Amino acid sequence: MAVTNRLYLCTTALFLGLALLLSGPALSFAQTQEPDVMQLPEPRTPLSEGKHNALGFEVMINNFGFGIGGHYSRVLGPFTELTFETGITGIRDVSEQTYTDPFFGQQIIPNKYNRAMAFPFMAGIKKRFFARKISDNFRFFAAASGGPVLAFVYPYFNDSNGNGFRDNFVVNGIRRSESVNDFFSGWKDGETKWGVAGEFKVGVDIGENFSKLTTVEFGYYFYYFDEGIQMMEPYRPVINNQGQYVLRPDGTFEREPFFDAQKYYGTPQITLTFGGMW
Repeated sequence: MAVTNRLYLCTTALFLGLALLLSGPALSFAQTQEPDVMQLPEPRTPLSEGKHNALGFEVMINNFGFGIGGHYSRVLGPFTELTFETGITGIRDVSEQTYTDPFFGQQIIPNKYNRAMAFPFMAGIKKRFFARKISDNFRFFAAASGGPVLAFVYPYFNDSNGNGFRDNFVVNGIRRSESVNDFFSGWKDGETKWGVAGEFKVGVDIGENFSKLTTVEFGYYFYYFDEGIQMMEPYRPVINNQGQYVLRPDGTFEREPFFDAQKYYGTPQITLTFGGMW
């Protein structure tokens, strides 16, 4: 009887061992099997939303100051648009520094000779990137544009004697001073110059609703004028070893070359756009 019990126990243990051995690979396979990968939905685009055109109002901030403009876009493909831009911005020399009179509040820019405003007319391409990796409410893009620019240049001060610098000195007890024009003065003595404008930028279109356009852009903006613009004084008075201004026989100041006309103007720029698509 004892022998029978031992045989029964050995047989049972053998069958259990074989069962575990055979079921091991299946259990292991069940534990390492991964769920099916979920397919992300196709990104939304202006075309998928029935939009083919965009119009926006722009506010620009750069080293030249503030500017305003507008743009029109035509959708060419799911992630590509053709853009047209125009606006008005200031132009200034990078060496300009503004000083304010603490008593009268008047602002003076030493050595400044002309003011200038620019009116660019540019066409370019805007392309969305990472559409399948970034949510549709944060549409990242890069863009480039270029075209002609019209600059209106007018005097910073009333250069009555045409000597190329501002007379504001006391010589032999006599003060020689030429008044600074305000922003709207001197326009009648202005002139226009044509040049080339360009911009490279990256940005994001924000929002789920494609009908409303809200955009933030960071870029680099530049102008080039083949003839140059004389933003700073082309001449300065000659000073002798005694620190005195040298006078010519006719009573005018002796002068020497100072700043050259500047051809290239470039600046980083931040642009905010508000508009819509249809």
